Amino acid sequence: MARLSLRPADELAALVRSGEVSAEELLEECLQQVDRVEPQVNAFTLIDPDRAAEQARAIRPGDPRPFCGVPIAIKDNVAVAGWRLTFSSDLFGDYTPHHDAFLVRRLREAGFVLVGKTNMPEFGILPVTGPRRFGPTRNPWDLERTPGGSSGGAAAAVAAGMVPVAHGNDGGGSIRIPAACCGLVGLKPSRGRISRGPEEGDDFLVQDGVLTRTVRETALLLDVLAGYEPGDATWAPPPSRPFAEAVEREPGRLRVGLITKPPLPTEVDPQCLHATRRAAELLANLGHEVVEVDPPWGEVDLLPTFTRMFGTQIAALIELGRRIGGRDPGPEVVEPLSLAIYERMREGTGIDLFLALLELQGAGRAIVATLFGGEGRHDVLLTPALAKRPVAVSEIDPTSDDPWGEFRKSGEFTPFTAVCNITGQPAISLPLYHGEDGLPLAVQLIGPPAGEELLLSLAAQLEQAEPWHERIAPLAAGD
Repeated sequence: MARLSLRPADELAALVRSGEVSAEELLEECLQQVDRVEPQVNAFTLIDPDRAAEQARAIRPGDPRPFCGVPIAIKDNVAVAGWRLTFSSDLFGDYTPHHDAFLVRRLREAGFVLVGKTNMPEFGILPVTGPRRFGPTRNPWDLERTPGGSSGGAAAAVAAGMVPVAHGNDGGGSIRIPAACCGLVGLKPSRGRISRGPEEGDDFLVQDGVLTRTVRETALLLDVLAGYEPGDATWAPPPSRPFAEAVEREPGRLRVGLITKPPLPTEVDPQCLHATRRAAELLANLGHEVVEVDPPWGEVDLLPTFTRMFGTQIAALIELGRRIGGRDPGPEVVEPLSLAIYERMREGTGIDLFLALLELQGAGRAIVATLFGGEGRHDVLLTPALAKRPVAVSEIDPTSDDPWGEFRKSGEFTPFTAVCNITGQPAISLPLYHGEDGLPLAVQLIGPPAGEELLLSLAAQLEQAEPWHERIAPLAAGD
């Protein structure tokens, strides 16, 4: 039998439900893999085998929950009762909440066994994972490369076979980027699809989700996590049927817009372009109409406006850490990039923030109207997932003397993802190919507003045509 942690989460739950494998045996195998590879990968900020074992012992054959006994990890920017919440920053110290975030509660109710919390860049700013507090997480495909970010620890834990699936979230690509770097499926759901409660009513940029090996697992987890929670300020409309059913349906003949021009001025690696054009050919061979599109970006540089919105959220989080920890956000507890963002955002006003929100909303509306409305509308868009191959662990450094220069480099690495956080559309990264360097090579599909059903159906069709889930990182395979 292949290592259990490399098998789909729904299959593992079926094994536990039937009694063929116990939840304790499944957890033990995952923890053994953690012991074997975590010193090299550094995916976790906290591992709690005792609490996980207590959860596993309570699960018996016949458990009807959809993911009974399946181990999962939670990103270290979401509350889990009794576990410290750090955002990978010294500023938060050992702050430990006494409540679960709504999505954590839903995962428990679905039968998951919580193993620990995963590493991330400080405050989730960068698309690489190397916080000063916990050190760099490394890509299981190549330990000298980044697993991406900000859900880099989550992606590395799954790619290394330490857990079958992991939680992540995405404010500018932070699920899709590490999925692309680590050969996983990464869906950013629609704005308002998954509740950000109890702390937040809604979030303009950030949505929660998961890192998985297969499209089906992603769909099943979306069924668990999606839906209104009391007090939510806004929420996405529910699907017509469970998301998991979309994976079993043919998407029909679609009009696919091929985009290779990045929203930011940067060169795109030829391998990334080649993979995207290969995917376009595959879609055409599957019967879809593929048309090359000149996208409606480039005329206006949205990066400063996005930075105002994103940066204000980071500054507010730093201010929250100051109040919780009782320490001012100085260089001894906050990284230079985080501090630079905090100080610049403090120079602005509430008017600046509101204007940034209005500008992003207007830009998002124009993008959606141009690409998904009117006579020339597209059903789905296809882009590269990244503009570069996974960069070296130290290539983007949040502690450098030029923090804004590092921030610009991060945009050049990942220019294709943040536009979907502005528009609120669902988007998914799929590891269709491998590059000349032996690392995964992914593409991004962007769906219509609230269009996860269509997106998952098309992603499943591509997965069937070009399977990837049996491609395993050498570290996970034991090499």
